[in-house]
Amino acid sequence: MQTSDPQPPNGGFRSLMDNRAFVVLWAGQIISQLADKFFFVLLITLVGDYQPPENIENSMRSSVMIANTLPAVFFGSAAGIFVDRWSKKQILWTTTLMRGLLTLVIIVLPKSLPFFPLLLTVAFLESILTQFFAPAEQAAIPVLVKPNNLMPANALFTTTMMGSLVVGFAVGDPLLSWSQNWGGVNGREFLVGGLYVLSAIVLGIMLPLREKKHNEAVALHPFSDLKLGFAYLRKNRLISNAMVQLTMLYCVFAALSVLSIGLAEKVGFDKPSQFGFLLAAAGVGLVIGAGVLGQWGDRFHHLPLPLFGFFSMGIVLVLFSFIHKDWLGIDLSIALSLSLSMFLGMGAAMIGVPMQTLIQVKTPPDMRGKVFGFQNNVVNIALSVPLAIAGILADVLGLRRVLIAMGITVVVAGFLVWRSTRKVLQDVI
Repeated sequence: MQTSDPQPPNGGFRSLMDNRAFVVLWAGQIISQLADKFFFVLLITLVGDYQPPENIENSMRSSVMIANTLPAVFFGSAAGIFVDRWSKKQILWTTTLMRGLLTLVIIVLPKSLPFFPLLLTVAFLESILTQFFAPAEQAAIPVLVKPNNLMPANALFTTTMMGSLVVGFAVGDPLLSWSQNWGGVNGREFLVGGLYVLSAIVLGIMLPLREKKHNEAVALHPFSDLKLGFAYLRKNRLISNAMVQLTMLYCVFAALSVLSIGLAEKVGFDKPSQFGFLLAAAGVGLVIGAGVLGQWGDRFHHLPLPLFGFFSMGIVLVLFSFIHKDWLGIDLSIALSLSLSMFLGMGAAMIGVPMQTLIQVKTPPDMRGKVFGFQNNVVNIALSVPLAIAGILADVLGLRRVLIAMGITVVVAGFLVWRSTRKVLQDVI
């Protein structure tokens, strides 16, 4: 359990690589995350197979996205209850295997417009299974990793998550096209489904996850357990405030993914569609920041990392509002915006990695599923709401005003919530 003594120094990524159980979990995560991104690209691609009329094609794509997103909003917290009651290893490999089989079911679906709801059903069910996988994965990390190595472990998982996001969406479409040329008309489904099955094999056969035997005689009361989880978060201000900081972080990234479309044109990119370069630069910065924290995080235990992170992100958002190709020239404007995006990503790492580690260290084993399930729920809402309102606010108020308001809000709110975690953060790091 936790003491007031500082944690022994971590051995960085090298000590994690010596932990076979963690390496297996990490390998399963890499394969599963890539499969998730490829599956999403596959869903969007499959809309064209239904030969939709031009006037509803975009609506059909949107409905696929909604079907794949809704379970994250409605089932995230409930899924965490079962993670606390069932074997985490069993949840990891069975949900992954079932996602693989569901992907293969797409092969036999009729590809005509009246049967499009069947594809939406597959997308919906696939997302429900993911809601069980995510909290089980997070809850397994502190079981496999010693407390003093949780910082590099979370840094590695954060790096993998962002890396799979960039790589998955970047190579998803060409890879699916290649798989169709190589494997025939159903090659795409076999590729994505095969990745899920491979991840299930890695997690089911190779993962040496030893857990306390669950008492099968104990009845499962979902609503009581859900209320227990909420009550725990209300009582434990430390964990709930850490979760608020993570929520703020994801809100900023979600809003930026919308605002960067207009920002890309303003700073001098040829087309608004090249906004992905700004997001990719932020992803690179996050990977660099997470890598530094993972390798040498114990050297920074005396520093207010989340506060630095919020200040960095807030300042970058304000500076974005003053970058314009007409003032600085196209080359300087683009170079500066990419550099600031990387700096924003590094600031995000200073918030995300320590806060995730804090939640893992301070949450009792029998509450981890509920807490991580609720976190998954909140994060998905945090990603969804800004997507809906950021563009509207930019149209009504203007991009500059929105960026400045966001920057000031991030700095002020970040300072207020950081104060509640600063006293224990150095012990966690």
